[in-house]
Amino acid sequence: MLAAFNSNALYLALETSGPVGSVAVAAGARVLARALLDSQVRCAADLIPRIGATLDEAGVGSGDLAGVVVGGGPGSFTGVRVAAATGKGIAHALDLPMWAFSSLEAGAVAEWVPPQTPPADCFRYVLFDARGDRVYAACYRVGADAVAERVAPHATRIGALLAQETLPLAAFVGDGAARHQALLRMEGYRVLPSPAGVPTAEGLLHLLALRPGSPPVGRADLWEPEYVKGSSAKLALTG
Repeated sequence: MLAAFNSNALYLALETSGPVGSVAVAAGARVLARALLDSQVRCAADLIPRIGATLDEAGVGSGDLAGVVVGGGPGSFTGVRVAAATGKGIAHALDLPMWAFSSLEAGAVAEWVPPQTPPADCFRYVLFDARGDRVYAACYRVGADAVAERVAPHATRIGALLAQETLPLAAFVGDGAARHQALLRMEGYRVLPSPAGVPTAEGLLHLLALRPGSPPVGRADLWEPEYVKGSSAKLALTG
């Protein structure tokens, strides 16, 4: 199903890739209701009551929704699939378009969901903990009206990442940065505490509003999260 973002329409967002999940409902870019999940939900069935409660708080019904937005990972395999399965089920049942954005990118904008805005272009190197010395990583330039990918999402080890060329002005965020903060600070990098770097449903809605022309996934029933694999991080010098 093809559809375009409508700034007056209602959207539901689900993000469960990390240890803390979230649900949000927005009218365009304006969040009407939100809920944080104290611990990662165990299965899609556990998430449905939270969604119902958030819709009730927003004063809307599922039939009023114009689309669904989900975090596509990376992150906990089970967690990523919870949002994916639930979002796909809702999109199929209600015949709605579904958008998917990188959870790393949602983490990059976590500090500045509306009405907050970045003071200027900021670089955020987002690290998700993948156990041991392994991380999922990506770097973004975040501005008031746009988010630009500078290093594509990839799986790596913290030592290998620091051996690559990184952005000197980038601040490291996310639970992976928190885990390895001593090493990062020893190398001269800033490490910011949460909520910086924490992917949320609000962040996903913000990304959708920033990219009104972004197409939904072609077939929500066939879509699967993109579990990033190891790669050599390359710094994008343009954009």
